[in-house]
Amino acid sequence: MLFREYIKGVGNMKEEKDINVIKDLKIVEWLKCELLSAVAHLFQVLTKGINSGREELLDILSNIILVSYLLGKRLGFNYEAMDLKIEDHIKLSLAEDHTIERWYGDLGELKEHLNINNRQE
Repeated sequence: MLFREYIKGVGNMKEEKDINVIKDLKIVEWLKCELLSAVAHLFQVLTKGINSGREELLDILSNIILVSYLLGKRLGFNYEAMDLKIEDHIKLSLAEDHTIERWYGDLGELKEHLNINNRQE
């Protein structure tokens, strides 16, 4: 009797794992669709011009960042790892004298905003 209950419990654990894998796959697919939809919406709004829907553009851009973080998390990356990778990209672009930095100084400004220097070891 005890053995049967154990086997039944193991079977339920397998079902739970199967359900979790399916749930994980579904959420990754959903996040991919959300990201693609947000980028498409961004392009659609930009065809009207930058000044026509500034609040809408801000909403879309922030949503793209949010969905990107959530997708990264579901793909096995923690938020800190993603932040560090962003910092690495900024530092590399600054070192390579990226055009957007030369023309506008955006990367340096973003570096200061993210306080990258304060987190260096």
